[in-house]
This record gives sequence, C-alpha cells and structure tokens, in this order.
Amino acid sequence: MTNDLYPTLVGDLLSKRAELTPERVGLLDTETGVAYTYRELNARANRLANWLRGLGVAKGDRVAILAQNSIVYVDLLYGLARLGAILAPLNWRLTARELSYIAADTQAKAIICGPEYVELLADLCREVEFPIVIGIEGAPIAGALSYEEGVAAADEAEPECPSLTGEDICCILYTSGTTGRPKGAMLPHRQIVWNCINTAISWGLRADDVSPIMTPMFHAGGLFVFLTPLFYVGGKIVLARGFDSEGSLALIQREGCTIVLGVPTLFQMWMNSPSFAAADFSSVRAFLSGGAPCPPSLIRAWRAAKGGVLRQGYGLTEVGVNCFTMTDEESARVVGSVGKPIFHSRMRIVDGDGRDVARGATGELIIWGPHVCAGYWRNPEATAKSLRDGWFYTGDMARQDAEGFYYLAGRYKDMIISGGENVYAAEVETVFLEHPAVGEAALIGQPDEKWGEVGLMVVVTHPGRTATEEELLAFCRERLARYKVPKRVIFADSLPYSPYGKVMKSELREKYGS
Repeated sequence: MTNDLYPTLVGDLLSKRAELTPERVGLLDTETGVAYTYRELNARANRLANWLRGLGVAKGDRVAILAQNSIVYVDLLYGLARLGAILAPLNWRLTARELSYIAADTQAKAIICGPEYVELLADLCREVEFPIVIGIEGAPIAGALSYEEGVAAADEAEPECPSLTGEDICCILYTSGTTGRPKGAMLPHRQIVWNCINTAISWGLRADDVSPIMTPMFHAGGLFVFLTPLFYVGGKIVLARGFDSEGSLALIQREGCTIVLGVPTLFQMWMNSPSFAAADFSSVRAFLSGGAPCPPSLIRAWRAAKGGVLRQGYGLTEVGVNCFTMTDEESARVVGSVGKPIFHSRMRIVDGDGRDVARGATGELIIWGPHVCAGYWRNPEATAKSLRDGWFYTGDMARQDAEGFYYLAGRYKDMIISGGENVYAAEVETVFLEHPAVGEAALIGQPDEKWGEVGLMVVVTHPGRTATEEELLAFCRERLARYKVPKRVIFADSLPYSPYGKVMKSELREKYGS
C-alpha cells in the first residue's frame, strides 16, 4: 500500500489497468508473436517481483539489464516498482570500459543479460561485481540463474509492498554522455506517473491507439514516450526487437499502428526505403519525431510524399519525454516548432543570470512541474547545477513566438560566440539542410584569432548528390546574417550519432575543432 495520494506509484498503474480491462491486449511481442493481456502483463510483473524478492532484492536496490528490447523490460519496470527497487538499464551500444563506469556507479545488486551480450558482460564482470547474475533467452552465462525458469515458478499474487511515496526512485537512466561522464538521472515514481497523465491529456491518447516501440528500451524514449502512457489509457504496444527500415514499415501497416515515434534519422531511412512509396499509413493518426531536432525540410518532404501529420516533439530524460504539444492543424502551420508546453507544466526562457528574456529572444529553456526528475544519482554537484528552486535548467536554447509556440535553437554548449554575437547551431544547420544536396549537417565552433570563434559545418550529402564548399556557403549567405555563416565546410561520409539520434558533437570537435 502507498501512503501517498493514489495514483502515485508506477506499479499501481499496471495493476489498476489490469483491474479495469483485464482481457484487453496490452502488448504484442513481434519477436515471439505472443500477445499479452493486461491481466497477463500484471501477473508477469508480480511473479518477477516475488522471485527477485526471494533472491534478496529489496527497496532501494538497483537492478541492471543488458539486453535487446523484450517484454523483460516491461516486467522489470512494473515489477521492481512494486518492490521499491530501481531499474537501471545499460546501453548495450557502449563498450565494456564505458559500461564499467555506469555499472560501478549504480552498484547494481543484480544484472539481467541477453544472449547477444554474454561476452560484453564477461568483460564487464572483470571490472564490476554483481551479486546476482541472471540470463534471459538461454544466455550461456556460467553460474547464472535462468530468468524464464525463475519467473515461471514464482507466485503471481500481488507482492507485499514496502512503504513508498511518489518521491521514491523508480529508475536511473544515464544520459548519453555527449560531453564528459554520463550522469544517472533519478526518475521518481511521481515523474513517470505525471508523464502518463500529461501525455494522455496533451496528446489525446485513446484506448484504441496502437503504438510500436522500435527505439532502444535502455533509453527514456523506448520506456516512456508511449509505453507507460498507452498502458495508462488501455491502448496497445507493438514491441519490436529493434529497428529495420523495411520491417518496421511493414509492421506499422500490418498492426494498424495509430501513433508512431521515430527520430529524424529513422524518418529519413523510411523515406529512402524502397517500400516507402507504396506504404499505406491510413491507420496512423500522427507520427512524432523526437530525440533530436527534426529539419523542417524533412517534415515538408514527408508531408509532400504521404500527407498526414508529422509533428516535432521535445523531451529530456530528466524532465520527461513529452514536454510540448500542438494540434494537428498547428503542426502543419508552425513547421519547426515543438509546440506549446504540456498541460501540467511551467516553462520559462531565461538569460545567463536566470532572468526572463523578452518574447522572441533566445535564452535557456527551464522547466518546472511534477514531471521533473529528482536530480542525478550520487552527483550532488550536477544536481545543484541543473535543479534550482525546483526549476530544471535544460541546457537547451529556445525562443517563444508571439503566439506562444516554442522553437529550439540547439544546446547551450553548441552555441558559438563569434565576434561577440551568439550563433545558434540549430538555426544554421536548418538552413544547410534546406539545400537539396545536403542530407546531414552539424555545426561546431573552431578557434579564430580575429573573431574568437567561427563556425565549421560538417556536411554529409545525399547519395548521388554533390555540392562544393563555396556553393553551400553562398546558399547560406542568402538566408542568414553574415556573422552566422560558417567559415568552413567539411564533407564527411557520416556523422557520429548517439543511440537516440543526437549528433555526438564532442567527437566532431575532437576530430575537426582544432
């Protein structure tokens, strides 16, 4: 039982949904073809909780998972929440050296590993000790417990819960680490519940909605964009093991998906897919692009090809994955905007001294509300820097137009100060992406004796298209003030991306910045 107002606990959300619509299908696992009702999902979470409780996992303990997308993530999210234990997913795209820092930081009591990452786990265990090691899907790990056997044998009755409130931590998700060491964002039960409420209200989710998960579930996008909110309203999740452009297009059509999350790179891959032209998206109410700024040129090209709704969203692990909203009509009219703040939220745009900037001016976006995280795990310095008087300082630069729509201008650290003028990377990148030859563009700063810093644009052209440096700079000069025009353009075969579609500019700076 909870001593807080209901509902504030993540585990309660699934048990209540199982009570309301027990026989409705809540999740289809495309890997196995098995469909799970809410009653079955709730029973799985209970069995997982009871099994781990018997192994000694208790309130506050961290449990890590190193595995591809599967229903095990769902079991853990809701099952651990009932124990008051904390889910700490590991990014399987990282090396053992990178993961050892995160694993040591979480001090996880247990780790669950899929068959694809047995060797990675072996390397990790040379650096970090896990008291409990569990394998899934027959992962050949010496001395490990079998997840499937343990869960199958456990009691499916509701476990005895410790005293919890909405402020207790449910998950620790590590930031992508685009600069410096990754930080573990502490997500309390409160944040996850309010993300459900805000998303359901602001996005108009319905019980007949169907949404696929194709992005990694070690990331907030895979766990929280539509998984938890759709369970909240009684919709259906179609769970894919990973992303494949052809397979995912077929999945969207076959399963009648109604609301679809992607990142800009996925939308571009879909558009480049041979089956895109014939794809029938008549079931889809809206596509959502998140994770990184979506170029207006891509949005316009998608709409020209397919019509329908493609809107840009915005969120952060620390403040929830759905922070803005707009109507379908507005998404077509204000291309490039992320919309207006969600229902239960407050936002401001401030200068370097924390003072509100004038409407139309660019400043740092800060956010307040019940969907803000509790800070960073074992990192009080980073917590104090980002959380001040309840406001979370996002590090993202934004402006608000006369109608109240917000536009992102890029990360604060990506801002270039050239000759005393602020140059916002996203603005310049958007212009370059309007050129028909440019497929990808990333702006970084380069030291300059005269101006202090100048822009260096790294460009990847579309297959079969070419452009010269001078051609692109001339294109930019026609559209931007002279001080915003990059000094140089470098052509590359590809850009380095984080697991959720953000360009890793730290790598570009290391390679080109000097």
